[in-house]
Amino acid sequence: MYVVPPPKGSDKVSGSEAGSDEVRIYQAWKGSNKFFLQGRFIFGPDVRSLALTIFLILAPVSVFCIFVAHKLMNDSYDNWGGYIMTIAIVLTSCDLMLLLLTSGRDPGIIPRNAHPPEPEGCDDNTGGTQTPQLRLPRVKEVEVNGIMVKIKYCDTCMLYRPPRCSHCSICNNCVERFDHHCPWVGQCIGLRNYRFFFMFVFTTTLLCVYVFGFCWFYIKRIMNNYETTIWRAMIKTPASMALIIYTFIAVWFVAGLMTFHLYLICTNQTTYENFRYRYDRRANPYNKGLLLNFKETFCGSIPPSRNNFRAKVPREAALPVRSVTGGFNSPNMGKAVDDIEMGRKGVWGDIGSVLDQHEGQFSDNDGLNYKSGGLGEMSPEISTVKEGDGGRGGMHSSWGRKGGNWERSPEILALASRMAEANRTVGSGSGTMLSTEPKL
Repeated sequence: MYVVPPPKGSDKVSGSEAGSDEVRIYQAWKGSNKFFLQGRFIFGPDVRSLALTIFLILAPVSVFCIFVAHKLMNDSYDNWGGYIMTIAIVLTSCDLMLLLLTSGRDPGIIPRNAHPPEPEGCDDNTGGTQTPQLRLPRVKEVEVNGIMVKIKYCDTCMLYRPPRCSHCSICNNCVERFDHHCPWVGQCIGLRNYRFFFMFVFTTTLLCVYVFGFCWFYIKRIMNNYETTIWRAMIKTPASMALIIYTFIAVWFVAGLMTFHLYLICTNQTTYENFRYRYDRRANPYNKGLLLNFKETFCGSIPPSRNNFRAKVPREAALPVRSVTGGFNSPNMGKAVDDIEMGRKGVWGDIGSVLDQHEGQFSDNDGLNYKSGGLGEMSPEISTVKEGDGGRGGMHSSWGRKGGNWERSPEILALASRMAEANRTVGSGSGTMLSTEPKL
């Protein structure tokens, strides 16, 4: 089969010349991740949600700086109001930087294997009758701090997942120390970005409390300057009221999330383990005590990424097209076959297979004899039609079997009528009985 060769020149999509034998890893990545700046940043497939998160942070801070912090800065005599705006900007900048460190880095993805691992104790005398995938155990047990832990085999990545590793169905990768997939940051939370994720949640909580507190401070300052009630002071600064409501609602989510992850850090658990394994009912092999758990999370070194996304690898050859039937095209491919269970509509060429459900043949007052060969292979013993049989073309079968009173479909009656009309036309000159010859 002739294949159209690729166009010459540069490949603008991949950034490499057409026909090159090497591509970068991020260009041939099999996961669902999104890469930016030629593989320097890796995001999840739902990276668009990151824009919403940034907007939910920047919008209220901008309103706070314009309508609250700026007025406090103008009303203060010793310029202490300027520090309020500066701290708000610094907290927001740290929050956005931690968000980028959480969502734009490798969370701890384990590279996939090109081939499944060799089974232990593999016997080469099987003659290739059994594939290695069928002999691989689905679950193995390894010892962690004196406690046996089960690890599972991943069919997608073709590897045994290390302890605390799980396959993210959204990113389509196995992630070390998988915690969860966070849609707000658009990335998996794992071994290499959990620390930044917690610091991001903590900074967001702190920013909410900061804006909430100084909005009330500004309302109190209006009350003292104008000697008015709290309700009239709120009317004078609607931006402060909107920020108070917004931060009050937001702090319940981020503060609750921060509290939950503080509990997980204290007990050295992940969100996945907490919801699935319930270590409070059995021993946790990873719990080292309160201080060591905090030290491991915040003071331990972050391991380097196992993936060099900008490294070059050989381009994979295109796989040959293989048919479902095992590598060859059936001679009946494209023809009408007897496959009633696949939901295919019946055609006239398959009428024999449909009628096989009723003892393989029909014999009634019309004398039609249908066999499994189809309508084109009628029995040679079929007699011709008698004149004046009510237009139904009643044929008599020489098998001698008496017809029943089965109900026939309109298609069968129409077909019989057309055959009777044809026979009547052929035998109209002689008035004799004509016999139907078998079609060879």
